[in-house]
Amino acid sequence: MTISDPGKSPMNHPDEQPSGTDGSPKFGRLLVVLILAVLLIVAITFGSEALYS
Repeated sequence: MTISDPGKSPMNHPDEQPSGTDGSPKFGRLLVVLILAVLLIVAITFGSEALYS
């Protein structure tokens, strides 16, 4: 049994991914899409209420 590099994982796991903004989700864009979806549902609700009553 050989002693490996102390910086390497003894279980031969891959190195951790660097943390940064490259892979992070775009929360601003997600929030805009969510707001637009809610507004569309509200518009459909009021439109169907006006049409059927």
